[in-house]
Amino acid sequence: MSGAAAGSSWFQRFLLPGFALKAVIIGGGYATGRELAEYFLASGPWGGLFGMIFAALLWSLIAAVTFAYARLVQAYDYRAFFVALLGPGWIAFEAAYVIFVVLILAVFGATAGAIGHALIGMPAFVGTLLLAIGIIVITALGTGAVERMFKYVSLLLYAVYALFLLLGLWTFGDRIAVGFSTTVPTTGWLLGGATYASYNIVGAVVILPVLRHLTSQRDAVIAGLIAGPLTMLPAILFFICMVAFYPAIGVETLPSDFLLRQLDIPAFHWLFQLMIFGALLESGAGAVHAINERIAGVVQARRGHDLGPGARALIGILLLTLCMAVANRIGLIDLIASGYRFLAWLFLLVFVAPLLTIGLARLLRRPSTPLAGEMLS
Repeated sequence: MSGAAAGSSWFQRFLLPGFALKAVIIGGGYATGRELAEYFLASGPWGGLFGMIFAALLWSLIAAVTFAYARLVQAYDYRAFFVALLGPGWIAFEAAYVIFVVLILAVFGATAGAIGHALIGMPAFVGTLLLAIGIIVITALGTGAVERMFKYVSLLLYAVYALFLLLGLWTFGDRIAVGFSTTVPTTGWLLGGATYASYNIVGAVVILPVLRHLTSQRDAVIAGLIAGPLTMLPAILFFICMVAFYPAIGVETLPSDFLLRQLDIPAFHWLFQLMIFGALLESGAGAVHAINERIAGVVQARRGHDLGPGARALIGILLLTLCMAVANRIGLIDLIASGYRFLAWLFLLVFVAPLLTIGLARLLRRPSTPLAGEMLS
């Protein structure tokens, strides 16, 4: 057992992986409601909820297997994980992940710019730049700083979403009831849920560095099963509020800003947008940190020392410069609508399919090993 695991708290073992997964997934589309409109609202209020529950179940299953396999092979960065799972084919995931990071950081940059412009009319590049600086600073400080950010931003996020639901029910609860009573086709929710789950579940390998706190395979499975509901709960609360303005809200670039204007509570409007910025920060930092840890693993193996803060910051600067340039040229809606569906198929091919065949088979046929045997206890 590693030193980190020996002193692990209950929070670090069971809740931190779910908070970290939520941090990577929430990002620019989920936090603003744009992804929810794209993949769930088209199936109607009830169809959207069915799709979200289905996506959460898929996340729980895949996260549980991912966490258990990572601990089995002692792989706490994505390169080590896929070397163990795919052998020389690990490079296929590397290529897919680089595309993913460029795309999601571009989405985050576009969203940060849109938030700043919606709030106080600042030029879009200012919000994008502030987000980039925050990501660089957090990731330069290393794993400990990233984990603390996951914890405290998550607490803020759950509290704000709960308050949002209460205010929404108070202000336009009658419209929510009407939305859910409207008879509309619920077709497509399985595909929407599967698509949304497929490209987002890559977060399960993005957050591998936080799994060093696990003390057993039982911890890994429980943490994975909890991760799905923890990740989807804020989205469900937000989606319920969106139903009040179904179907018109589906065309809004920032559904969150639209709903906040309907609430017309300036203080809460600012609080919610601050929370979204925090969500963008934790998502972006999680994605960049995964690349830092992947490089750090190679540096440690070849040179015997860790990646320093300066090198981590430089990697972040190079990544973010490329991604923010993409954001400014394409725009939020087009990025989410076209790029994410491509990623869904890519990650099904290079991550989900090998994990649920090769990885699961290895887990099930090694009950006699100390690590795998813990799953049966």
